[in-house]
Amino acid sequence: MPEKTQQRIVPLIDQRGKPHTIPVPKVIDDGQLQANGLLSDARGRPLRDLRISVTDRCNFRCSYCMPKDVFTNDYPYLPHASLLTFEEITRIARQFVAHGVQKIRLTGGEPLLRKNIELLIQQLSSLRTTDGAALDLTLTTNGSLLTRKAAALKAAGLQRITVSLDGLDDSVFRAMNDVDFPVQEVLDGIEAARAVGLGPIKVNMVVKRGTNDNQILPMARHFKGSGVVLRFIEYMDVGATNGWRMNDVVPSAEVVKRLQQELTLIPLEATQPGETAQRWGYADASGQHDKEAGEIGVISSVTQAFCSDCNRARLSTEGQIYLCLFASQGHNLRDLVRGDCTDAQLSAAISHIWTGRSDRYSELRGSEGSAPPGDGQRRVEMSYIGG
Repeated sequence: MPEKTQQRIVPLIDQRGKPHTIPVPKVIDDGQLQANGLLSDARGRPLRDLRISVTDRCNFRCSYCMPKDVFTNDYPYLPHASLLTFEEITRIARQFVAHGVQKIRLTGGEPLLRKNIELLIQQLSSLRTTDGAALDLTLTTNGSLLTRKAAALKAAGLQRITVSLDGLDDSVFRAMNDVDFPVQEVLDGIEAARAVGLGPIKVNMVVKRGTNDNQILPMARHFKGSGVVLRFIEYMDVGATNGWRMNDVVPSAEVVKRLQQELTLIPLEATQPGETAQRWGYADASGQHDKEAGEIGVISSVTQAFCSDCNRARLSTEGQIYLCLFASQGHNLRDLVRGDCTDAQLSAAISHIWTGRSDRYSELRGSEGSAPPGDGQRRVEMSYIGG
């Protein structure tokens, strides 16, 4: 009798089925809980960025995010009734904006798989910050549907787009997405986004040693002078399904060193507080930043913690708020918006959650040289709350 193949089974029930629920605060007239656009957490970090996952589904099977041996054809995705409606998302987002959020990024899974995503973008684009300004409304996509969707996204009110692209060599890219998707279709999507004015466009490349690190220089050559900002991201230890090992990480310092073997780069200042990417500009003959040539960024999510000024909250597709990309528990807002809570109570709950935040996973990991011990619960998957 042939030997049975052993399958890897990774349960995800702890992060999706039993989120940590925060009760609605009873006091809503306390100055700390009222929305005034100045909300800060226990470490003095303001709330400025909300990332909203609109689906847990994706049509790629990248090994660092949704490996095919875990996310099979029989994988139990969330039922539609569990997902927040567009109206529920907008209601929650409105309260976050009142507390100081200035930027909203739509993520997934692959957000363009969510039916009628343009309607949500229309609703969110009508929100205004506490200063009366339009939100910085952006979306991260794998680019596979961008050619057919770009014009509608722009018309709905989307301002910018970020495309995940892990290599230019077609064989490398097909191996990375693990569904044999051609790189040219993603490049065509980027051009379609540029043509309708979704910019400035950013391209994110997750670098994994021995898999696609030979694409670092080709990617830089391709996007130099194109107006696209290329960012290299260290392979992260998010969730529990991607088989992460430190040996697979190409540190940002090494990425920059490889680039500098051919290209002259100079460091640039951050454009805003809480920015995750360190910026490097292409230099001209005089050693100054050549703005026509553009810039690259490196996101050192493993080797250099940026917890100290992290200003991001993440809303999962079923309405859980996560305060750290490496969290194991979320705070249940879906039950509040589907209950009888008022907007004032929802606002107070968000205030209560954020003011109690003290997460600093990456700092602890860096200080201890490895992942810090947790409470025995599995960390949330990137495909569930976005990057």
